[in-house]
Amino acid sequence: MPYAPRQQGPSCFDRIKMGFTMGMCVGMASGFVFGGFTCLRYGMRGRELIQTLGKTMLQGGGTFGTFMAVGTGIRC
Repeated sequence: MPYAPRQQGPSCFDRIKMGFTMGMCVGMASGFVFGGFTCLRYGMRGRELIQTLGKTMLQGGGTFGTFMAVGTGIRC
């Protein structure tokens, strides 16, 4: 019987990167929604709105991405 090579799945590090990326996307989307409503409720406009919203999105994305990466790393 001839040798049939098997494909390997993604490495543990690749899975952790993917978990972080997915968490970052979800966190940034939720940061946009919740941060946007909060900024508009406080009456922010223009540059202040964009800066605060961007900061909120990065914080939410980084936090959720980190938790997703850790959770994925535990499952490896």
